[in-house]
Amino acid sequence: MKPVSAIGALALILLPTHLTSLIEAPFARVAVPEPLRLVRGRVAPNASLATALKAVLPPAGVHELVEAARPAYDLARLSIGHPFGLALQPDGLLAVFTYGIDELRTLRVSRRGPDLAAEVITRSYDVRVETASASIRSSLFGAVADAGEQDQLAIDLADIFAWDVDFNTELQRGDTFRVAVEKLYLDGRFSRYGRILSAELVRGDRTLRAVRFDGVATAGYFSPDGTPLKKAFLRSPLKFSRITSGFSTARLHPILHTVRAHLGVDLAAPEGTPVMAASDGIVTSAGWAGDYGNAIRIRHAGGVETLYGHLSRIGVRAGERVKQGQAIGAVGMTGLATGPHLDYRMTRSGAFVNPMRMVAPPAAPIPTAERPAFEAARDRAMAFLEGTPPSETAEAAGDH
Repeated sequence: MKPVSAIGALALILLPTHLTSLIEAPFARVAVPEPLRLVRGRVAPNASLATALKAVLPPAGVHELVEAARPAYDLARLSIGHPFGLALQPDGLLAVFTYGIDELRTLRVSRRGPDLAAEVITRSYDVRVETASASIRSSLFGAVADAGEQDQLAIDLADIFAWDVDFNTELQRGDTFRVAVEKLYLDGRFSRYGRILSAELVRGDRTLRAVRFDGVATAGYFSPDGTPLKKAFLRSPLKFSRITSGFSTARLHPILHTVRAHLGVDLAAPEGTPVMAASDGIVTSAGWAGDYGNAIRIRHAGGVETLYGHLSRIGVRAGERVKQGQAIGAVGMTGLATGPHLDYRMTRSGAFVNPMRMVAPPAAPIPTAERPAFEAARDRAMAFLEGTPPSETAEAAGDH
């Protein structure tokens, strides 16, 4: 096999400006002789430090680098796509080596006299609370895009209201959302979303609000009056899909062409879409189940059992405990199915019930001892949502 060259193994290309700062900043803090030979790049697939630096450093130099770095970071744990850089002295000795561990941490190994010393440089995000709002025209994703935001915000928003809204079927044109969210910046550029602090979803004449509270004994999203949004069952085991067949005692079967009961809900989604457990429980069966194809049954508290049919993949086994929202399999079209979808069914005390009409009890309320802390967090979060930062709110209150 042809040996991997340094260029092939580490993709020695000039980095975009926002990545080169990870390398150039550590270089700037170390006094090294000039002229320097600089090498920059990103880690390529199947790269190891030894093969990657073969054309740049001799084996003894690579060994010295690895051993010097070991107290701070194990260079055997290179990640694909992460930035690296090194500077060589005129005599060929390593002057500085940097490796971007993640967005906030950079390994720097620098020569100090005859030896190398390693340290991990840590940066911090610039956290800004910003608001976004839009009207639903076709989907939540489309509305979030209209607000100039990324898909991840739609996913996070759907997660918050997952116990009260089936985003597959219940959003209508003209519904609206508002959100106050932490946005994390590095070097003045947006990096990712942090926590959603407060959110509002208006569906027709119904308004849902949520605030984030991280207490000592409890954490999560709550309505402004302190009622937990989390409930015993999710509204849907799929994040985004559409109902193609509802709960019915008499439906014309699309394959058998006979009228028979359909005591569940068919949720159409692309094959491979993750299927989530609707609630905590124990898997009672996982495998082939006749017309259901690959199917999973889960027993929950209160005599409730759920079934997930026509799966393309099963990710749990009988006897396993699962948590609400845990991925248990994937949408498919095994068994008696004309296309990829999930056949989702629910029984209570052995009798089939419509899972879309399941009224689930909420989680435990906020402890009395944490109520004052919750109310303070709520007022702060709602002030952001209303466009009046807490400092302005406090000043306004002081005028009265």
